[in-house]
Amino acid sequence: MNSYGDFASLYDELMNDFNYEEWSDYIIKIFQRYNIEPKDILEMACGTGNLSYYLARERYNLVCFDLSPEMLTIAYEKLGKFKNVKLLNQNMIDFNISKKFDSVISICDSINYITRDDDLKKCFKNVYNHLKPNGVFIFDINSYYKLKTIIGNNTFIEDREDVFYTWQNYFDTEKELCEFYLTFFQKEGDNLYSRFDEVHIERAYKEEYVIELLKDSGFSKVDCYSAFTFDEFNEFDERINFVAIK
Repeated sequence: MNSYGDFASLYDELMNDFNYEEWSDYIIKIFQRYNIEPKDILEMACGTGNLSYYLARERYNLVCFDLSPEMLTIAYEKLGKFKNVKLLNQNMIDFNISKKFDSVISICDSINYITRDDDLKKCFKNVYNHLKPNGVFIFDINSYYKLKTIIGNNTFIEDREDVFYTWQNYFDTEKELCEFYLTFFQKEGDNLYSRFDEVHIERAYKEEYVIELLKDSGFSKVDCYSAFTFDEFNEFDERINFVAIK
């Protein structure tokens, strides 16, 4: 089963507790904190374009890509009016774009979807090669603690007006993988629902390992913070933001 296939149509509704404008504001604060004034930004795994919308509104030149054609279709509906946005269908591991950027960004734990060490190394090196000198790579991860303790081996159920879904999870300690098994029942009419299933897998990465790979990829400075702050992260943080400077 493909991730973010049928789920794309429900993504924005189910992610309505994410404040993408706040995320955009935080990224801009990072630019200011590191004295960076970017013009050209590459967004990896842009999804349905929620963050892209707010950054485009700030008049950055954006190239945004995602692996899911279904997600990109929805993104195009939001972003088609912006002349400063280009959408592409590529993946985070071996993307190839014929220009360099002032910043590369990736949000909403997209990096956790890269589950192999070699692929994560390729991703980081590829980001490095697509950045201009002194460019900044900004991304977040679901923390090891969150995937193992909060999500792992737990089941969540949500019943909304037009959709009911179950989210069953399994954490493999040996492989450090968290498997999400999602079953959706989407209302189609009176007492009529359609069902579809998806499987998502995220890798749990420890912060020190991510920092090591970034430095091995050539980044000269790497900082990490508790989500949406500039506070030092702690072992119970659920989301961690990274800032890596070329």
